[in-house]
Amino acid sequence: MAADTKPSPQAERDARALHDDGQPIAPSEIAIGVIIGRTSEFFDFFVYAIASVLVFPALVFPYLDPLSATLASFAIFALAFVARPLGTVIFTAIDRRHGRGAKLTIALFLLGGSTAAIAFLPGHQSIGAASALLLALFRMGQGVALGGSWDGLASLLSLNAPAGKRGRYAMIPQLGAPLGLIVASLLFMFLLSTLSAEDFLGWGWRYPFFVAFAINVVALFARLRIVVTPEYARLFEERALRPAPVAETLHANWKIIIAGAFAPLASFAMFHMVTVYPLSWVFLFTEDRPERFLLIEAVAAVAGAAAIIASGYLADRVGRRAVLGATAAAIAAFSGFAPQLLGAGEAGEVIFMVTGFVLLGLAFGQSSGALSANFRPSHRYTASALTSDLAWLFGAGFAPLVALWLSGAFGLIAAGAYLLSGALCTLVALGLNRELAQRIE
Repeated sequence: MAADTKPSPQAERDARALHDDGQPIAPSEIAIGVIIGRTSEFFDFFVYAIASVLVFPALVFPYLDPLSATLASFAIFALAFVARPLGTVIFTAIDRRHGRGAKLTIALFLLGGSTAAIAFLPGHQSIGAASALLLALFRMGQGVALGGSWDGLASLLSLNAPAGKRGRYAMIPQLGAPLGLIVASLLFMFLLSTLSAEDFLGWGWRYPFFVAFAINVVALFARLRIVVTPEYARLFEERALRPAPVAETLHANWKIIIAGAFAPLASFAMFHMVTVYPLSWVFLFTEDRPERFLLIEAVAAVAGAAAIIASGYLADRVGRRAVLGATAAAIAAFSGFAPQLLGAGEAGEVIFMVTGFVLLGLAFGQSSGALSANFRPSHRYTASALTSDLAWLFGAGFAPLVALWLSGAFGLIAAGAYLLSGALCTLVALGLNRELAQRIE
């Protein structure tokens, strides 16, 4: 069935009506759609991540000591990354059968529905162990939906990048991460500052999940507005962004998918080491109030956003491979001493967070789709989604759990070992895949 004859849901038809004049859509409009979509996803992500530290250990695992409860919470946190590749498989089939608009609509409503369902989660005191089971189910729903929410807009943006500006265009989708973190951190900081501990744990923490659902609805239309444009349809018909069978895609592109999944591990490991993990350490092992650290995190995220922008200009000047390699080496050096700063008071926390976010921004800004152009055109859409899924799974899915367990058992210096492993994987991947790496300049 041709792409333009596939059934369109009402949301897609409404979005298509915006382009009845047939005027071409500018790359800047694609960029806005990408940023809105990624910001909504990362806001969802960080709302859950913050609650995994401040809420779920007490709500779902009150019978465990604080450290064990947080580790159990992080184990459920990781389920989304495990489920995400399954979501890609399921929604690729939906995309092929019913079209990208139907796929994106279903995926984002599943994401929003799973997120909103968490807001109604009963605690262990109400329903016992079923509370943890429900949380795990909703978290897996989020992961499946994230696999389905891949819209190809990042690839579309990259394909429309002018010559000599690929690095700048590649960093645009990554801005959603610091923007989502800033909003989520400030929202939780406000609730913690204005509510008593009893009210926050009783009902206050639930509001950010409702906000996340509302943002997802807005993001749905922003992204549909792009994916139904004539330019996107043309690329789709030219097979540049056409969903392909997963098995066929893996068979034809497995080497590049593996390279693409492991090359950014330094930035993905760093991602949680400066977002989720430090909040858990400060909350569990210091007397600092979490709202103060959330403010530090939001300010550091601003520095991270600036570094993401800078990464684009650096990549266009010296090459993407050079940026990925240099930042991986810097992250390896950072891992040797920086985690100990979390135990050095407020000044140490600020230095750790700001420095960490700058390094994260430089690495993360170029970590997405570094090898997308090397996929066969007929597989680029699906292969890019699978590469992203695996990079998040291997690089970030278990990072908070492993880092907190290591630091709890062996001290802060041990947490740097996990970060170091990610940096070494990036350097090894770039070295072993020299031929591929040279093609991402």
